[in-house]
Amino acid sequence: MQLSKEIKNDLRSRNSSILSFQPRTFSYLPHLSQHEDSLRPQVHLGRGRFGVTLVLGIPTVQRQKDSYLVNTVGSLLFDLSSQDKADMVIIIFVAESNMSFVKSVVQTLQKNFPDDVKSGLLEVIAPSPHFYPDFTQLKSTFGDTQDRVKWRTKQNLDYSFLMLYAQPKAIFYVQLEDDIVARPGYSKVMKSFATSVLSNEWLFLEFSQLGFIGKMFRTTDLPMIVDFFLMFHKDKPIDWLLDHILWVKVCNPEESAKQCAEQKDKLKQRYKPSQFQHVGLHSSLPGKIQKLRDKDFEKHPFFIPHGNPEANVNTSLNPYQGHTLDKAYRGQDFFWAFSPTVGDFIQIDFLTPQPVKEYLFRSGNFEASSDKFHNTTVEVI
Repeated sequence: MQLSKEIKNDLRSRNSSILSFQPRTFSYLPHLSQHEDSLRPQVHLGRGRFGVTLVLGIPTVQRQKDSYLVNTVGSLLFDLSSQDKADMVIIIFVAESNMSFVKSVVQTLQKNFPDDVKSGLLEVIAPSPHFYPDFTQLKSTFGDTQDRVKWRTKQNLDYSFLMLYAQPKAIFYVQLEDDIVARPGYSKVMKSFATSVLSNEWLFLEFSQLGFIGKMFRTTDLPMIVDFFLMFHKDKPIDWLLDHILWVKVCNPEESAKQCAEQKDKLKQRYKPSQFQHVGLHSSLPGKIQKLRDKDFEKHPFFIPHGNPEANVNTSLNPYQGHTLDKAYRGQDFFWAFSPTVGDFIQIDFLTPQPVKEYLFRSGNFEASSDKFHNTTVEVI
């Protein structure tokens, strides 16, 4: 999808910060008025890229157990062409006030994706330390514990902040999470589908049936959507609020629930197969195990059949549900293992010397540099 000069100029002319949203935001979050920079995002990585078609928003927090962020970003970047990369921005919103954690995320992304950071494809932002309100005064609703109410309320604020920062950068905004994998070719699929229905009346497009994952919005609609989220940020989870926007827009209280559902379906259009899969087991809510899986995604393979040189492979990692390293190397399956610890390894013994170009394997904790190897051991760093 090629952007016209008029569209690019419009994107650049929008205010690049969420400061212009202050008057309405102060109504919902009055504590922000005490600090003039409370809505100013702290940009830790970024080249100020504007005028693209897609902006992907990924909020991330400090988890008690596994972190999936590097694998998520790696999956999103895996098969992007140079043209795809030039026409999008991926924004990582580190939703924490802990600056040491923010810096660790920045360093990890710089180490694992240096070219994409340098080009401006990857951005990392964090909120002002004054952005979050006092969460101890929240009222419990729907029988939720105080911890859960705090978690979902903060999540609503995180999504809102990220959406407003991303809004001036592109035509379409896609909401993702930090524990997903993407289907190869997802960016072309999304742009093609969005272009085909551009003249239709819709509020969002769904590229995953799960929660708030893979939801695409026109960036021109984001201020209205964020207004609604902030208005009720203490009351309900984000996916419920999104559904309520549809209800407010098209449902007639005098009509049946079936008629309401039919009207709402016109404002959200679902693309199949799903382009994103949720893979995280441990939720960002401490103690919560999240087993959500998009069955429509799972009907299709995670891997592309391939051939490799003859070799003996070995690993100390414990495979999950039979997705072994041997099968992955022989192009029969993908490799899925339980979380690694320091000292774990993947070892490939080639039967004949092989030139290894670029990276033999690179995903989060694993790395092998370019050279010629007969025996290659990849250890956890």
